Amino acid sequence: MNLSKILKNTFLVILLSMVVSACATKKTATISQIQGDVYTGTDTVEYLAKGVPDRVFFATNESILTTMSRDTLRKQAAWLRDNPSVNVVLEGHADERGTREYNLALGERRANAAKDYLMTYGVSADRISVISYGKERPVDSGSNPLSWSKNRRSVTVKAN
Repeated sequence: MNLSKILKNTFLVILLSMVVSACATKKTATISQIQGDVYTGTDTVEYLAKGVPDRVFFATNESILTTMSRDTLRKQAAWLRDNPSVNVVLEGHADERGTREYNLALGERRANAAKDYLMTYGVSADRISVISYGKERPVDSGSNPLSWSKNRRSVTVKAN
């Protein structure tokens, strides 16, 4: 009798711990799209040409290009060198946090960082225009880390 009571209690403890741990399990599907706080997914990315993404992403309050951003910009520069008649506009964007003025300045720094990198790879400054939209044109209107990371970007748009 004593042994069956111990087994029953052990079973209940195990069952209860499984239920509690199942409730506490964190979903990581969206977290896998963020490295640090920089967006690494592709669901918002469009393409200038086959294999040439149109946007790069930034960390919070940063205009420093990531390794992935530099790779994307090298592809853009190669494509732009092969298509000398194409001019582009680099749009700088920010997430919803911060003042309008701060985010406009941050968006401009991001677009200029992309412009400077394209110029180091042989694209003439005459072919590149820069504009900042700050937080005015979010690609994802959510208020969470994933949405914010999608909105911290510079987008290269064909101007002609």
